[in-house]
Amino acid sequence: MTIATATVTETLTNIQIVPVVVLDDPSGANALADALVEGGIPCAEITLRTPAGLEALKALRGRTDLLLGAGTVLNAADVDLAVDAGAQFIVSPGFGADVVTRCRERGVTAIPGISTASELQVAVAAGLRHVKFFPAEQAGGLPMLTALSGPFPDVRFMPSGGLRPDNVNTYLDHPAVFAAGGSWMVPRATIIAGHFSEVARLCADTRAQLDGHKRKAQGAI
Repeated sequence: MTIATATVTETLTNIQIVPVVVLDDPSGANALADALVEGGIPCAEITLRTPAGLEALKALRGRTDLLLGAGTVLNAADVDLAVDAGAQFIVSPGFGADVVTRCRERGVTAIPGISTASELQVAVAAGLRHVKFFPAEQAGGLPMLTALSGPFPDVRFMPSGGLRPDNVNTYLDHPAVFAAGGSWMVPRATIIAGHFSEVARLCADTRAQLDGHKRKAQGAI
């Protein structure tokens, strides 16, 4: 299933948080997806950091209750593999023109990573308006994101890297941020152990935290 760029970014904006998943065994993919949906975070960035990543995407591609993305996509060949496996959006750690071009050819959303003004300028010149700010904390955190957003007011960022429950809301409060990536609700060791009820609990806690903060902020307006 192909989802238009606007639909993908709007959906991610509504969900707010994108679980960044590293899977070592694709047999647990559907149990993980069930936990994400149960916990109120119906999306995932399945990274290609392990051989199980593509197999997990294939196992999940028939689901209609989960927005499915592929992460750690490094070249055009990876785009083809990920899209053929079922990815509906593509995330990469840096900007690669070949990745962006192939995503357009395949009709999927590209969210490449940037961490400098030069990289962001290249991304904007390529017609992108949604990018990943990575690695967010190591690259200067919220002050750096704010500085980057100044010259590029139409760009929206998805910070990822070093985000935690105690700092995610400060990022999501920023008007230039459309979503945030994190892995604390999908710990690799917990997934390996098959403790998917714990993943569901962590997701539910995160969902409650984000929604509670959002309600509080709206009430203060």
